[in-house]
Amino acid sequence: MSDLKNLPQIISRLRDPDLGCSWDAQQNFSSIAPYTIEEAYEVADAIARDDMDGLRDELGDLLFQVVFHAQMAEEAGAFAFSDVAQTICEKMVRRHPHVFGSESERRVGPHKGAWERIKATERAASGCREMASVLDGIAIALPALKRAQKLGKRAASVGFDWPDSEGARQKIDEEMAELSVAECNGKQNDIEEELGDLLFSVVNFARHLKVDPEAALSAANRKFEARFRRMESKARDQQADFMTLDIIQLENLWQEAKKST
Repeated sequence: MSDLKNLPQIISRLRDPDLGCSWDAQQNFSSIAPYTIEEAYEVADAIARDDMDGLRDELGDLLFQVVFHAQMAEEAGAFAFSDVAQTICEKMVRRHPHVFGSESERRVGPHKGAWERIKATERAASGCREMASVLDGIAIALPALKRAQKLGKRAASVGFDWPDSEGARQKIDEEMAELSVAECNGKQNDIEEELGDLLFSVVNFARHLKVDPEAALSAANRKFEARFRRMESKARDQQADFMTLDIIQLENLWQEAKKST
């Protein structure tokens, strides 16, 4: 059994309280959610490493999570995997009128802001609240950088934004000054708040530069890790105890490691 139609059957069997796996049968949405998030990150990691074999495997693991959630929903009488597939198909068609719409819509082609306007219409149609917010639907559980990016982008969709990157750059300077004042006052809560404002401003600046801050920070993490490991390697080559080196020796190793990149 290898094709997609058999995967729901496999998971259904795993969930069977009598004939299935006791661990799978005991799971619920909350207990599985962390694994779903983990698998999504592993997909991103395989992409970052340009590992196509790994990506194939990780996408399979992520697909398993999707179908597992759908199976639990079907058991609860909410919806089935086929409903999930139908919903995303309808959504993609609805959000791409320049591809799937009428002749006149296709002739007009894609235009700026259309995606967010369509999503706003969907949110209003869902009837969640009488006064729907522009910020509705941005998941609380998103990584903080990614959520800040989405909040800024959503606010910008209604014109609440700087006209160019210079305004966003100046906001960083403003937040840096406020952080310095908080540091001088020595109140930890104020320092944390101002540092948060600074990070949020950096994310907005990244948006204006058309840079994904999550991807940029991930790349910086990888670069730092590679250089730090190179420092450790150079220390071993010099038969030095890395744990006992002073800051000057460590800085020298760091500068050597940077030259190798």
